[in-house]
Amino acid sequence: MQSTTVEDVLAKLVSFPVLGGESNLSIMEYIKSYLTEFGVEYQLVPNEEGTKTSLHCRIGPDVDGGVILSGHTDVVPVKGQPWSTDPFKLTDIGDDKLYARGSCDMKGFVACCLAALPEMVKADLKKPIYFAFSYDEEVGCLAAPELAAAINSHYIEKPQHAIIGEPTMMEPVIGQKGICIFQTTVSGSEGHSSRIKQEVSAIHESMRLILWLENKMNTLIDEGKIDDRFTPNHTSIHIGKIAGGIAPNVIAQECTFFWDVRTIPGDTPEGIFEEFGTYCREREVELRKIFPDFKIATKADHPAVPGLDTSEDQSVVALIRALAQKDQLSAVSYAAEAGQFADEGFEAVICGPGDIAQAHRADEFIHKEQLKLGVEFMHRLIRKLS
Repeated sequence: MQSTTVEDVLAKLVSFPVLGGESNLSIMEYIKSYLTEFGVEYQLVPNEEGTKTSLHCRIGPDVDGGVILSGHTDVVPVKGQPWSTDPFKLTDIGDDKLYARGSCDMKGFVACCLAALPEMVKADLKKPIYFAFSYDEEVGCLAAPELAAAINSHYIEKPQHAIIGEPTMMEPVIGQKGICIFQTTVSGSEGHSSRIKQEVSAIHESMRLILWLENKMNTLIDEGKIDDRFTPNHTSIHIGKIAGGIAPNVIAQECTFFWDVRTIPGDTPEGIFEEFGTYCREREVELRKIFPDFKIATKADHPAVPGLDTSEDQSVVALIRALAQKDQLSAVSYAAEAGQFADEGFEAVICGPGDIAQAHRADEFIHKEQLKLGVEFMHRLIRKLS
């Protein structure tokens, strides 16, 4: 029988250095073996190449209702970060913290799920508990839509609620910003830098487009598009990467920049994209008077991730308050898979152990107390559904 203490399970999970975009079959082999050990059947949702897979399973009766516990199996890279410990070995240095990549985001939650599995299979559950573990969350929440759809199509009796275990310090979260990342490429005319008025600099035009995007963000704020549940309390537009030009004295023929839009409920990245496109067409008309082949091309860098806006009167809110033993509800500005489960018809919330402030950084850790609270959360869920 495999060890089922939450720390032992977490130690095993973090030992798999599965980065977003890479194969996750190694960690899934461990999870599959663990489920089989306790007699739980599972279903896989692989990618077309068979190099990655999501997994879902049901513990308990084949009846309508029940709760999905969802987490992702991939983590962000560690290269270039000044780690004090081995990032893929769970390390306890005696300060009530457990260090490893993914310990907080979000293998701590997956460990709580698996550690509670023996009690789940023994319990007289009246409503089922589902596990839903995905891949490629860290590179755009790519697998969750297919995973959520697979759960809907596979089970005749459907789960009702979904709890996505991103690190929230076990605080109930009912709102999440949506996100979409775009790539814009500006194609101008190359030439000697002294001919700046006779040529079209792709870098100069990119700067105008970037300024338009910043002004658009500020316009949304001025128009009162505010949601104080979030920090910042508005839709944000950010340019995170730019490249262009070959030399200081050569007018840049091409420039590419990436920008992300994180939307509050009520705003959509599609609307901003369309307005931006209109401005780009206006610039093309103007600049083609100088250089007929001037062009601006924008495409999505990955599919849009929908936000989450669960209303307080949905039954999942009463459930998560009871399980977390907290009445206060909050919202988060980071992207997660919760909105994708909600789009598939499941009442979704976010709640999990760990502090998001520790995610994606060197010496990522989770407090032992948070793991303890996560396991107690699972025990309350079992009792609630029994």
